[in-house]
Amino acid sequence: MSRGKSSGMGETIRTIIYAMLIAGAVRTLAFEPFNIPSGSMIPSLLIGDYLFVSKYAYGYSRYSMPFGIGPSGGRILGSLPELGDIAVFKKPTENKIDYIKRVVGLPGDHIQVIGGILHINGASVERRRIEDFIDRDRDGNIIRAPQYVETLPNGRNHRIIEFLGDNGPADNTQEYVVPPGHYFMMGDNRDNSADSRYLTEVGYVPAENLVGRAEILFFSGDGSAALWEVWRWPWAIRYSRLFQRIE
Repeated sequence: MSRGKSSGMGETIRTIIYAMLIAGAVRTLAFEPFNIPSGSMIPSLLIGDYLFVSKYAYGYSRYSMPFGIGPSGGRILGSLPELGDIAVFKKPTENKIDYIKRVVGLPGDHIQVIGGILHINGASVERRRIEDFIDRDRDGNIIRAPQYVETLPNGRNHRIIEFLGDNGPADNTQEYVVPPGHYFMMGDNRDNSADSRYLTEVGYVPAENLVGRAEILFFSGDGSAALWEVWRWPWAIRYSRLFQRIE
């Protein structure tokens, strides 16, 4: 009887260890969860969204692997981001901080914002006005912003908002030339995003700094319920956003 109990306990321990190893491998090589703490990607991503990022989408570098164990100065099994991808990356000026933005400029592209309209290689990006974006902040206050559908040169489209219209702090910029091996990132909340338009704060993002591509939104909460307020959870979940593919 004692040997049977010992054998059963050993099997349970082995099962737990295998499960932990599999989970670690998935998180390291395939998908990693991230949460959205700021509003820079509204309306595509909201504060309180939780999403999976595919680590394999762009290959692997030291910034996409635990403890910086990946290759230094490059990527292995790498593939190129496309215009319109929402990517997680390490902030170039502070490599321990994760940022999430949309890829709007590839190596060699000329990028400029004129009167709030994105220009790529001298051509204005199509921007179509739609209904206002309306949401509530964590205090329950209604927020409203002009909303547009922006269509990139490769045909991919996404929504953006302009809280300050076309007179925001980065709605008229210099022309940027994206260096080889780098990418130009912008938030969809154009007037509330620290991104590549601010060269000393974020600037051009090296390919090495890419962590992965945002793929699936698996959970979303509006912040109205604290972690310990279990009885309020059902009303704090944004059910319409669960298990949505991220575009």
